[in-house]
Amino acid sequence: MARRLVLASASPRRKFLLEEAGFDVTCVVSGADELDDPSFAPAALALENAGRKAAAVAVQFPEETVIAADTVVWMDGRFYGKPADRPDALRMLTELAGRTHVVVTGVVLRGPGGSGDAFAESSTVRFHPLGAAALADYLDAVHTLDKAGAYAAQDDNGRIIHSIEGSLTNVIGLPMERLLEVLATTGRAGR
Repeated sequence: MARRLVLASASPRRKFLLEEAGFDVTCVVSGADELDDPSFAPAALALENAGRKAAAVAVQFPEETVIAADTVVWMDGRFYGKPADRPDALRMLTELAGRTHVVVTGVVLRGPGGSGDAFAESSTVRFHPLGAAALADYLDAVHTLDKAGAYAAQDDNGRIIHSIEGSLTNVIGLPMERLLEVLATTGRAGR
């Protein structure tokens, strides 16, 4: 029988990663207000937003293990969130092209009785140099409006990403290697 987890997210990528690891996942959108505050360090912002999501969902599932995550893309002291529209996505990708940025995912776990754990994972991503035509083709092929930094690592296949140092699943949105360690150590693997 699969172990149960409540995911405080509607992200199909996060749900897929958890199901692939053998969990029975219930997705619940938190509705929590997320901060977009440049005065925060990347890990602090990701953990703050993940904590808000976890708190909002944990009250609905007090006897379950709730996992919430927030992923931020950061370069040169700037956050690259989810683009507002295609021109915003093009702006982000143009700025990231040929350069290296950091992807940080904050993960907060809430267990029965309100106990919790939190961690942040960082990966470094380098993009290929990309011209206007390649960026337009990418935006035509990939839905980017719901993705931090306006790109999807899980579907890239070397198209825009030159290299990743660290966890690929972190760049996708949920650092599974670290999460599985925490779940095993804390015994929060669900029922």
